[in-house]
Amino acid sequence: MSVKPLKFVKLRHAHHQETAQDYVEMIQDLLKEEGEARVTEIAKRFGVSAVTTHKIILRLQKEKLVDSKPYRALFLTPKGKKMAIQSKKRHNVVYRFLKKLGVPEKTAQIDAEGIEHHVSPKTLRIFQKFMEQG
Repeated sequence: MSVKPLKFVKLRHAHHQETAQDYVEMIQDLLKEEGEARVTEIAKRFGVSAVTTHKIILRLQKEKLVDSKPYRALFLTPKGKKMAIQSKKRHNVVYRFLKKLGVPEKTAQIDAEGIEHHVSPKTLRIFQKFMEQG
């Protein structure tokens, strides 16, 4: 049995968090847009299978981020709502920062989606301060 290097453990944890953030954010968006969030619609929007989405939802339920009832839509727990709000806020700050730098709309949308998960709170505050300066 080999021991995993710490950097790979951290990388797997970061990827896990990124997936959780994307899913709770999507559930929140669907609840606002359509009044419900269903596995099939989430899978369609992410371009993955319903089976993949279902597995991730089960994991999010274990982590107390998502709640559901059989044959009903998905809901966010208070913990899930908090994560979704924080994720959306980070995304918006990064997106607005990129736009202010002159990054084209579509590119800023795509890049913000990746950067939002990896930007530190300190860097995010600097982005925000930069945007407030004019």
